[in-house]
This record gives sequence, structure tokens and C-alpha cells, in this order.
Amino acid sequence: MIFIHNLNPVAFEIFSIKIYWYSLAYIFGFFLGSFYAKRLVNRIQCTFKSQMIDDFLTYAIVSVIIGGRLGYVVFYNFNFFLNNPFEIIKIWNGGMSFHGGFLGVVLAMLIFSRIKKILFFDLANIVAACVPIGLFLGRIANFVNGELYGTPTNGEWGVIFNEDSIPRHPSQIYEAIFEGLLIFLVLKFFLTKKYFFVYNTCAIFLILYGSFRFIIEFFREPDSHIGYILELLSVGQILCLPMIFLGFYFLKRENDDTTRT
Repeated sequence: MIFIHNLNPVAFEIFSIKIYWYSLAYIFGFFLGSFYAKRLVNRIQCTFKSQMIDDFLTYAIVSVIIGGRLGYVVFYNFNFFLNNPFEIIKIWNGGMSFHGGFLGVVLAMLIFSRIKKILFFDLANIVAACVPIGLFLGRIANFVNGELYGTPTNGEWGVIFNEDSIPRHPSQIYEAIFEGLLIFLVLKFFLTKKYFFVYNTCAIFLILYGSFRFIIEFFREPDSHIGYILELLSVGQILCLPMIFLGFYFLKRENDDTTRT
């Protein structure tokens, strides 16, 4: 089955102001993530109360936007922005990096946990469990926008985006399912009193996201101005490798701490 993509990236318009699905994905991602985080805090043993999630929400929003933008600048188009520094603030022209947003949130969690005197990994485990919500909505919005599409496919199904006449893998949907829905369900299982440990939720998120993104990148068209590094891996795949290694390190550390106990 070949799907002809003709979806409108504009959700609705109010007084000539266009509201895009991508913007709504961010808004609902933060809203639903905050709601889910409060439920988790009330279910598991943490060093903070659910009310503190509202305080951290501002940190999260700012860190995702700034980190995501700077990550795109550094990882994906450094030379262009070096020569056109004022373009950095033009977020409305597109260009956000998950890995940059991820680093921004990690920094925000470090600062917030120190200011509030709470355990970093208590907060990190909660945040890790909520991130897939935003990932799912964001990738669906990418599909609606007809961006970040996949490589050509000779299969019996695919998507023809915009004026392109070539059927392509809907890599955005792949990512929404695996990086969003599936990781959410797996972490939901581990975030119970029986299976909850100090590092494991963060570790599982890092391993699963890094692995899924690494594999799906083979079905995703690389950035045209970058292509593949050494004709082998995309920038996204390279950035996923440290996440996977760090995840396994946390799992080993969890196992070592449990053994000593």
C-alpha cells in the first residue's frame, strides 16, 4: 500500500495566526509528561514530592528548547551557523536535535537536583519514563510535516512525500512506535515497586532509545548537507553510541551495588 502524503502541518488558525501540529506536540508532550510524572512520584519512593514536578517543568521546557537548538547547531550545521550566527535564534525555521535537548535536560536535572537537595537519579528516572511521551508526539508531528522522511523502498508499501515521486519508509512512524510507545510501555513495567532500582530506568531508556534510533536510522534519509560519516553511519547513529554505552554502565553499576548490598 502506497500512501500519498498530503497532510497539512497547520492544525488550525486563529485570527490569521497559524498553530502547527509540531507546536502542539511540544505543548501536549510537556503537559502529559508532567501529569504522568506526578502519578509516578506518588507510586514510587522518591526524595521529592509530586508538587516539585511543576517547579522542574520550567527547567525542562527551557533546557529542551535551548539544548535542542544548540545541539542542532553544533552537531548538524556548525559551519553554516558559524557564518550566520543570527540564524541560531530563528527556531521557527526548523532545526532541533534530540541529543542536544537530551544533554540540556541532563544539565537542568543536575542544577535542579542540587538546588532542591534531591537525588539526581530519583528525578532522572521519572524524567526518563516521561520522555517517550514527547518522542511519540514529536515523531507523529514530523510525519504530518512531511520531514525527516525515510529512504526509498521497493516494498509494497511506503509513503510518497510532497512532490517526491519515490515511495519511502515512514521512518517517523517507526520512531514513534519504537522510541515512543514501546519504550514507554517497557519503562512503565519497570517503574513498579518490585522492579524499581536506583539506576535501571535511566539505563533502560538509554539502551533502548540508543539502539532503536541506531537501527531506524538505516531506514531514514540522512541530512542532505552531511550524508553518512565515512559512508557508513549517520550523525544520529554516532550520537546514539555513547547513550548505549552509558546505559550498560548504569546497569552494571546497579548490579554491583545490589551485589554489595
